[in-house]
Amino acid sequence: MFRSSLAVVVFAAGASLTTAAIANAAAAGGLVPHRAVYDIQLKQASERSGIEGMRGRMVYEFNGSQCAGYTTNFRFVTRIDTGEQIRVTDQQSMTFEDLASGKFRFETKSFTDDQMDKDVSGAAADENGKVKVEIKAPAPRAVEIADSRFPAEHMLEVIENARKGKKFFEARIFDGSEDGDKSYLTTTFVGPSRKSTGTDAEDKSAGAMAGASYWPVSIAYYDEKAAGDLLPIYTQSFKLYENGITRDLTLDYGDFVLSGKLTKLEVLGTGDCR
Repeated sequence: MFRSSLAVVVFAAGASLTTAAIANAAAAGGLVPHRAVYDIQLKQASERSGIEGMRGRMVYEFNGSQCAGYTTNFRFVTRIDTGEQIRVTDQQSMTFEDLASGKFRFETKSFTDDQMDKDVSGAAADENGKVKVEIKAPAPRAVEIADSRFPAEHMLEVIENARKGKKFFEARIFDGSEDGDKSYLTTTFVGPSRKSTGTDAEDKSAGAMAGASYWPVSIAYYDEKAAGDLLPIYTQSFKLYENGITRDLTLDYGDFVLSGKLTKLEVLGTGDCR
């Protein structure tokens, strides 16, 4: 889910929903609109990564409903210390996913030290067992890829499998990341449901979700066109609530691993279809 971006922003506190309202939305099978802020720290790095230190912030804003479509705004800003210089990276993305029509729009931008590295935008649609992608920027072109899940659709699938006790499943995902022209094979592992203690610092940051049950989830992404043994290019692990909210992130890029702690959660609605 965090393969696009977020923000170093401080948001004004909004009205919080009650635990009962959130639970009702989860029971209805929907994803709850919310804004989550995560503080990012370097957990470990290999010598070949060239990284001596890294910290940042990720802000994830998810809105909409299953019938009206889901909008995601994501920004991820990091400060990277290589030992010789400090670099600031800024990844930003916006997506809209219409579950009913099987359509998806995406726009991704990335910056290093305020200089734009990449600007990719386009739209994708399920058509006859394929996903057809119309890329608008940086240059118009069309590609066709294998049948794939879009991000919200995949998250709903993860939750449904977790409810059924299915521990492992595979899926192909298209999220518009990188150059917006390929999908990724994924393997998802879901652990048994656990109960939050409601006492540690991150439980308290989870607000109305503190004390709610969650599943430990790990998703590995693979590039099937990579040469040699098929190893994940990226793995993300997190605690997943039944309404789609996540916490306790681990983002493994191979040469380095980041941890993300939920520091602020604002629930924006119930996600009900009206």
